[in-house]
Amino acid sequence: MAHHDDQSYAADPVYAAREPIHPKGVQGRFRRFKNLVLLVAYSVFFLLPWLRWERASGPDQAVMFDIPSRRYYLFDLVIHPQDMFLLAGFLILAAWLLFFVTGLVGRAFCGYFCFQTLWTDTFMKVEALVQGNRNKRMRLEKQPWNAEKIAKKGVTVAIWTAIAFWTGFTFTAYWANAPQLLVDFFTLDAAKAAYITTGILTATTLLAAGFAREQVCIYMCPYARFQSVMFDKQTLLVSYDAARGEGSSGRGALKKGLMTLDERHAEGVGDCIDCQLCVQVCPTGIDIRDGLQLECISCGLCIDACDQIMTKRGWPTGLIRYASEEELETGEKPSLLTFRTIGYGVATLAATSLLLYGILARAPADLSVQQVRQPLFTVLSSGDIQNNYNVKINNKLQRPLDFRLSLEGLPTARVSVVGDFDGLSVPADGSRRFLVHVRAPGDTQVDRREIEFVLTEQNGRIEPLEHDASFVFR
Repeated sequence: MAHHDDQSYAADPVYAAREPIHPKGVQGRFRRFKNLVLLVAYSVFFLLPWLRWERASGPDQAVMFDIPSRRYYLFDLVIHPQDMFLLAGFLILAAWLLFFVTGLVGRAFCGYFCFQTLWTDTFMKVEALVQGNRNKRMRLEKQPWNAEKIAKKGVTVAIWTAIAFWTGFTFTAYWANAPQLLVDFFTLDAAKAAYITTGILTATTLLAAGFAREQVCIYMCPYARFQSVMFDKQTLLVSYDAARGEGSSGRGALKKGLMTLDERHAEGVGDCIDCQLCVQVCPTGIDIRDGLQLECISCGLCIDACDQIMTKRGWPTGLIRYASEEELETGEKPSLLTFRTIGYGVATLAATSLLLYGILARAPADLSVQQVRQPLFTVLSSGDIQNNYNVKINNKLQRPLDFRLSLEGLPTARVSVVGDFDGLSVPADGSRRFLVHVRAPGDTQVDRREIEFVLTEQNGRIEPLEHDASFVFR
């Protein structure tokens, strides 16, 4: 049996504990853009469930997934189960849009719009507010557990938990009447699903944004793995200009004889002063000067940090910038209109057009007809043949509709609706089922006749609806 030295396992562990990353705060145009996206995203997510919207029927909530009634309410747009193709269209559009943006500017979605980035950003702001700047947080991390550390860590986690809880509750509020759910939730009258959903999302938000953070982007997110197949030499990526930053003799810190650009260039030293600020502000803890890395989420904060240093020195900015591989090699800015970006752009526009057409061209109502099979036909005492049909009418509009049912393909047939109905009236955003008798003379030599039901709105506000069926004689 082979013998393994225990020390070899200690020297090369299978699992290494996560080293906490404490990004330094920075100001600049990319930080301001991230703050703006954060404000807009949070405003939309947290406020939409509380926005009221007047409808002729259904809930008065502007956006709501109503599972019991199988409706999705989006302002004036009401999505029914038979309109689920719109969901497929939306997912296709989202995929093509992601490919298009990635082909242009790399992982910009990750850096600015991803839920993980948005919530992690907020949690880090809370951490900085409670525990102080980067240096203070690092000292707090290393010091033994005492009253100060317990208090600051406890307050931080408490605020994180409150944000995570409200995130989970807000998501749940999209599936129920938000004001009523708020009351029911805290009086313990809400459905079990509400507590389970809120609890799961609270735990996962707290774990992902508070404790896992960059681990989600590096190890869990599949996008980080296949992003490179959507890059080419013209894709704009957060890049370090090594030719300018390293010079012929490498980078060098500020010191006597290397204080100005002229002095540095005369010694062959590049513009990078090795201040490490680009590393300190990175939320995933990488050094952008090492080139393109899987961990980079293209947030642009290292650009703000480097530009800040260059501006203070009075040197040209852009040592770290959004640049393509081709630009770094040739010094010329490439055209963004490449075959790939044009293809993604055309596909995105096509998906958008088809989705809009699907929304605008939706039928305001639909008709379904099923022939009753037991019995398939009935011979009446008069010699007439009767077939029965279950007719269902769905009204997708926010106003009631009155219909008239007629039959084509069998001129001698008579149509009657079972029950005391004053026309076929269907309420707003509702559906009704009717049992319909169709009678025809039995003196015919055919076994079956193809017919067509025609549903006409009595006020002519929508186009007539048609549905094929068959009439059985024997």
